[in-house]
Amino acid sequence: MWIAASCGALTRRAAHHHNRIDYFPEAVAEAGAMRCPQCGNDNQQGAAFCSRCGTRMFAPKPSAVREYALAVYRPSLWYYANGFLVGGILIAAGARVLSGRIQNLQIPVQAGFSIVGLGVLIILITMIRARTVNWSLTSDRLIEKRGLLASRRREMELADIRSVEVDKRVFQRLFGLGDVTIASAASSDYAIRLHEIQDPDNAAETIRKARLKRLA
Repeated sequence: MWIAASCGALTRRAAHHHNRIDYFPEAVAEAGAMRCPQCGNDNQQGAAFCSRCGTRMFAPKPSAVREYALAVYRPSLWYYANGFLVGGILIAAGARVLSGRIQNLQIPVQAGFSIVGLGVLIILITMIRARTVNWSLTSDRLIEKRGLLASRRREMELADIRSVEVDKRVFQRLFGLGDVTIASAASSDYAIRLHEIQDPDNAAETIRKARLKRLA
């Protein structure tokens, strides 16, 4: 009798163990187990690492950060001073012709209007040229835009900036101007040059701070 009872207990234990093995995956699935992406092991819900291989079960996703503008740079109007100077001289000469102050010369009035119109046209073209180049600094990139009808766009990631250099010639120092050259670490030949901008030292420091903040 004792032997029969022992055999019955062993049989029930084996059956229970067999059932536990057969239905363990379903029980884990019902409990919301987390499957390891590396070895496929089932882990408890909320586990940070796999209990078998130690692989991280999930990585926290970084919060989405919207890119925002920091500054916009343009060449100083001093860079286009020649155009304004020539246009001003032509307007003054045309006005003098219209006023009849040029003696001993028989110049028709239409010529005076033409000279004034040419001067105004040169000034307008110079102003348009001054608006066709700009550099936009954002929290992620430095963007160069050139052209009005046919445009050209170049970009550089702040994380790829290798160096920021400031160059100020003698004439530029007289008017507080300068050039800022930003070289890329991705290619030794790729660089963006901010030419003839006002306060180049401040612009270079702003770009350096934006780069450090991007890398942080």
